[in-house]
Amino acid sequence: MAVDSSRIGSVFTGTPAFEVSRRHVQQFADVVGATSPVHRDLAAARAAGYPDLLAPVTFAVVIAQEAEAQYVADPASGIDFSRVVHAEESFAHHRPIVAGQALGAAVHVDDIVERRGLTMVTTRTEITDADGAAVATVGSTLAIRGAQE
Repeated sequence: MAVDSSRIGSVFTGTPAFEVSRRHVQQFADVVGATSPVHRDLAAARAAGYPDLLAPVTFAVVIAQEAEAQYVADPASGIDFSRVVHAEESFAHHRPIVAGQALGAAVHVDDIVERRGLTMVTTRTEITDADGAAVATVGSTLAIRGAQE
């Protein structure tokens, strides 16, 4: 099954709010090698002006990928996840992500292009707080390898 290009312009909003916990922040900081105490020590985070532990800048990808899974796992998308290679990621932060926030996500399918046996799917995930205010935008491009002949 080919990736369904008619999904361009679709928006997926069905993912429950992501509850950012201190443990999430600390574990992600460990994984990416972020050594600043603002990611692990509440007193250090508060001394730096944050209300709780500060998530590393790339933490937004955790929220985005969880939300993107709704689109990717939808059989109508035509995406075989076993054939997906992550091609590109970009971040635009509107304000910091800190522990204690409940963040929503809307995944926009911005483009689907076929090139030489690869289908490039570009999504944009808008991450918002409980009041709907912008927190971060994550751009993602997935390369889906074509079926083997």
